[in-house]
Amino acid sequence: MSDHQPASQAPAVNIDRLVQKLDESIVALAESRPFAKAGKLPKLFDLARRVLLQPGGCEAIEARARSLEEAGVFVGTDWADPSILLPSLTVYSLQSPNADTLVIEALSELRLLAVARGEYQHPSVSAEQAHHYLTQVLAINLGLLFGMTGEAEREQGKLAIIAQDLVQYVARHIGYEHVIDSLIEEIWRILEQRPIRVSDVRRMITQIAICRADPTVDLGTAGRGADRLISSLYGPTRACGEDPGIAIYQQRLESMDGAALQNEATGFARSMHDTGLVSPYHAVFVRHILEGKDSLLSDALGLSSTGRDCLLCYRELVHTLIEESLFPETAQGLYGLALLLERGILYQPPVAPALWRQVRLTPCSRALERLQFAYGYQPNPSAWLIQGVLNMLGQPLGVGQGNNPTCQSARALSMWAYNDPDYLLQMVTWAARDDEIVMHFEGRPVSSARSAGGLAAEVTLDLDPVSLIVVPHLDRIYAEMGRLCVDREGDPHKWVNPEFHGWSAGRGFAINVDVATGNLIDLEDFIRHFYASYHPYYNGNQPLIHPQPAGIAVTDSAARFIGWHAITILRVALDPDSEMRVYFFNPNNDSGQNWGDGVQVSTSGFGERFGESSLPFEQFTSRLYIYHYDPLERGEPAEVNDDELGRVIDGVYRSWGVDRVPADTLQAEPPRTD
Repeated sequence: MSDHQPASQAPAVNIDRLVQKLDESIVALAESRPFAKAGKLPKLFDLARRVLLQPGGCEAIEARARSLEEAGVFVGTDWADPSILLPSLTVYSLQSPNADTLVIEALSELRLLAVARGEYQHPSVSAEQAHHYLTQVLAINLGLLFGMTGEAEREQGKLAIIAQDLVQYVARHIGYEHVIDSLIEEIWRILEQRPIRVSDVRRMITQIAICRADPTVDLGTAGRGADRLISSLYGPTRACGEDPGIAIYQQRLESMDGAALQNEATGFARSMHDTGLVSPYHAVFVRHILEGKDSLLSDALGLSSTGRDCLLCYRELVHTLIEESLFPETAQGLYGLALLLERGILYQPPVAPALWRQVRLTPCSRALERLQFAYGYQPNPSAWLIQGVLNMLGQPLGVGQGNNPTCQSARALSMWAYNDPDYLLQMVTWAARDDEIVMHFEGRPVSSARSAGGLAAEVTLDLDPVSLIVVPHLDRIYAEMGRLCVDREGDPHKWVNPEFHGWSAGRGFAINVDVATGNLIDLEDFIRHFYASYHPYYNGNQPLIHPQPAGIAVTDSAARFIGWHAITILRVALDPDSEMRVYFFNPNNDSGQNWGDGVQVSTSGFGERFGESSLPFEQFTSRLYIYHYDPLERGEPAEVNDDELGRVIDGVYRSWGVDRVPADTLQAEPPRTD
């Protein structure tokens, strides 16, 4: 199919004349004052819509991507910053009956295609990031890609032509043959990190399954590796292999003998632990065996001896958690439950009573509202919240911040689930029951209900159930603690992080950026003390006892500075190749990133546990700008090797520190995490 020939043509008109008018409209927008730009947009959007309806329209818009953005077409919209766009939201904008919404989505995607093809060097997104984003957009919109239209497209009328041609135009330049296979590879990469929230992954797998089942769609040789992914959701065992539906599967269970049930239990467990995904059929099976056949429960959850012992000790609690919260819609909670039991945290005296309280808790009206908006009305919101609790306690490193500037809050939830589970359960109770959390800052109570607002104007709904309820409160409290430090000299993280995250956060604090100017300060001393505090060769081989909050300067694949970001240092250890690595938690939803200058964050293959990211110690230190430590347990900074020190400093200068030295150069923005 030619680039100049869309799949569904509108009546042809003189596109050259339309494009000329569009160019004039772009110039008019660029030359108008900020307050007058809004008045210029309707005409520009109408012209762009008419261009997109013509053969060659997408190509014409892509060629003008940079001039459109520089003229201000995205200013003040959700598309203003392409680095934070979510592929999952394109489903709604591409199917929107509103012409302007569809047109601005098309302009944004063609902008990113220009970036991905190297035609437009964008200040906030790299070519690799743009390509990655567009691959996910194509994956989520496979129906449009292969012409599988439905009611939404019929409601759109002519606008559906734009959406379909746009997706197919992008696919031709990304590569049809790579879309499905790249998607499958991407899904496995994400699943290796074991995120709590897997709705986007499930949606992608479902789209692949639909395309494979449609006889009118020719995938060629693509998609052959999708079988394990599709079966993990729609047929992980022999009795549900052809995806018979819940009702029929329930009937089959009624007639199974002991051996058949045993095979089902083993099959479900194997699939769940292999992928991190749980089939709705798994929940049906587990609920079925609770009555009279619960000896199979440990096999269905894939438990080791540790998990089995925990299950036997807390049998009644586990049964109640399953009965109250685990249904086909909330089946993913089974994975969280299995890992919770494997962690053995029920043996901590406060945890089991706190879970009993959670089972009986009635969420307040605001919590109910948020849960219903995000997850629907079936099953009840309390079931979703309990499922979320199980997943967070079982997968403390699977927390993501969604499309929110709330990495501090996501990090705190992860740290508490990892290190202080009963405190996490207390936070959930306060937020869900009372619609208020009260924490203390240096003895002073700080209430989420009486704070002046947080870093996020509004916390979005693309979060796991616990984060959905608790993060809005934590975000306001964190911001309020920062305001209490506004008159203090230095970085507020020094005082806020230990008070916010808890007693286990080190009271010692180091930063290599001057808050007033944004320039580098004391870099050598900063690095030497980090090695002395965290590197086993320099701290007397003392392992890290409690996870510690830290801040990194995030860079893109060209090593350009993007922003400040909160992470957790989990451990420092030798990897399988005997290289010292820092293993850390990154709450930004996807931890496998290319930070440029050879710094490629790894999530598997170098000794990482599920949910961990890792980098060689030197590379990690080159992106570090804040860390905490115990001032009573520091090593000897002078012992750090000068060659190693020089390599780390060079890494800073080649990336985010390039414009931050010397102190009398151009002033940079003061650091602010996220």
